[in-house]
Amino acid sequence: MTIPTARDITVSERIVILPLGSWEQHGPHLPLHTDTVIVDAVVDAALRDTTLSATSFLRAPTLPITASDEHEGFAGGLSSGTEALVASVVAIARSASWARGVCIVNGHGGNIPALAHISSALEYENIPAHIWSLPSYSGGDMHAGHTETSLLLHIAPELVRHDLIEVGATQISAEDIDLMKVSGVKAVSPNGVLGDPRQAHPDHGREVLALYTSSLVRALQTCITRWSIPASQ
Repeated sequence: MTIPTARDITVSERIVILPLGSWEQHGPHLPLHTDTVIVDAVVDAALRDTTLSATSFLRAPTLPITASDEHEGFAGGLSSGTEALVASVVAIARSASWARGVCIVNGHGGNIPALAHISSALEYENIPAHIWSLPSYSGGDMHAGHTETSLLLHIAPELVRHDLIEVGATQISAEDIDLMKVSGVKAVSPNGVLGDPRQAHPDHGREVLALYTSSLVRALQTCITRWSIPASQ
């Protein structure tokens, strides 16, 4: 999508898409901005879908640093923390008073607690908003494993360090989840991988990207229906 000027925007015409990425460790073999690469690819693919009118949307810049406190202890990571992320996204949505609504497209699991607070705040302020996160699927893993590595092998294979791929923690229990909430990912997986990326393949990445894209397209179609353009326009 080309970036319009203010003159190109008619009040209540566009729906803002606000993607959320992250900047955090993704094991030894994937880059720090993996979540951003993935969510950008999903948004771009959705906006190319012929069932949507791309001119109905304004794609905001992806927020590249979000709530990643659970990756404390690994070098390179940056985190806004949950509280700051909530304040930032709510303020951004509030500033989009000229828009039909805001669709927040989340590409990072660590943002889920913040999104609950964001949803509550936007509902309280009567700001039209929809929150979508990457859907789970049978056989998917949590972090830097088969799922994300396959996606990167399809989207941006040059970013994958094949020589550094190694298995991480593959049997994640409810107790492990609770431990990660308190002590971070490193307490469960010293190499930062939650899953097994060794058999990752670009074909699987293509399938997962298609799954994510179709889910987001449905969400955007819902937004169009829910926030109809005023009849006067």
